[in-house]
Amino acid sequence: ALKAFKRVMLCGGCGPTTREARARVRRQSDDAMTLYRFVMMIPRWWLLLMVVPALADEGIFDQYRDLMGDDNPAIFVIEEGEEFWVQSQGPSAATLEACDLGLGTGVTRGAYAQFPRYFADTDRVMDIETRLLYCMETLQGRDREVIAAKPYSLRGDFGTELEALVTWLAAESEGMTIAPEQAHPKERAMYAMGEEIFFYRAGPHDFSCATCHEQSNKRIRLQQLPNLTEHTEVAEAYGSWPAYRMSQGLVRTMGWRLQDCFRQQRWPGLIFGSEVSIALQTYMAVNAAGGVMTAPGLKR
Repeated sequence: ALKAFKRVMLCGGCGPTTREARARVRRQSDDAMTLYRFVMMIPRWWLLLMVVPALADEGIFDQYRDLMGDDNPAIFVIEEGEEFWVQSQGPSAATLEACDLGLGTGVTRGAYAQFPRYFADTDRVMDIETRLLYCMETLQGRDREVIAAKPYSLRGDFGTELEALVTWLAAESEGMTIAPEQAHPKERAMYAMGEEIFFYRAGPHDFSCATCHEQSNKRIRLQQLPNLTEHTEVAEAYGSWPAYRMSQGLVRTMGWRLQDCFRQQRWPGLIFGSEVSIALQTYMAVNAAGGVMTAPGLKR
């Protein structure tokens, strides 16, 4: 899977290495140099006046979160997810209550905190989303391709069933210790793959995940960037997903977050449920082990 991932990143027809992409990067470099020359003409005290309001705006979002307290709009999605869990669906007219999330049939309390993990019945490491998809297919008889075609909602949509289920299951682990399994060889191999992908540079901007998430006290515009190689920061970040995004009015899962990161890096789209997605989640979860689950979080 890792070799296939690298082939996609380096292939001539996938975007990053095409003539148009290279030309776009050159144009962006020219624009950046023009901006640099302009900034160098601005007195330093003017720059300070520009930075201070930005820092203040970050504080405004912190104040908003404090004012919200426990009144996270995700509460409605949590309730919806629990309803989906006990709702009979599919050709089998079955619920998901017989789904084994790793702690035994139907056990949901604390299950999310131990994902991703290896499952003997599939002989693979799965994240929470692919495990739910497996249960929908095997227990309810539903078409996995139909569900996987749109696992995440778009702006302006209502949330999807999968998003609601993941949010409820995350809430079932609130306050519990993040403890992903690493006993099976395939779990350790998945972590190693995730670590390699995290530092792998590709795309028209030669970005990697580490470009944004290997240092502390960094931001993009007003967005604070967690250091996913430092335990305290990765534990706080990983433990707060899924999260309600105030700017979108929707709850987003970690799977969606990774897809959006790939988009922002101008990488080829991350396939839902792929080994690449699960490997990156495994890397973050293991780095966050020992932290506390606080999801669903409240994000900008």
